[in-house]
Amino acid sequence: MSILGNNDAPGKGLGYGGGHGRNKGGAFGLGGYCVCAKCGAKIPHQQGLKCTKLKCPECGHTMIREELLTKS
Repeated sequence: MSILGNNDAPGKGLGYGGGHGRNKGGAFGLGGYCVCAKCGAKIPHQQGLKCTKLKCPECGHTMIREELLTKS
């Protein structure tokens, strides 16, 4: 066994390109909006700043990324 994983189980490690990708890893790219799940207020997303770190300017509730509201 190596420090990176079990050598006896090929195909089980992440390796090159084995991550979760953009959206499944939580990154939604540039643009988009932060939305309040409580009152629906919408503000433009700022690159490098998570929506969940923002409070709604209308009601003070935590904002979330717009794509998370529309996920089914």
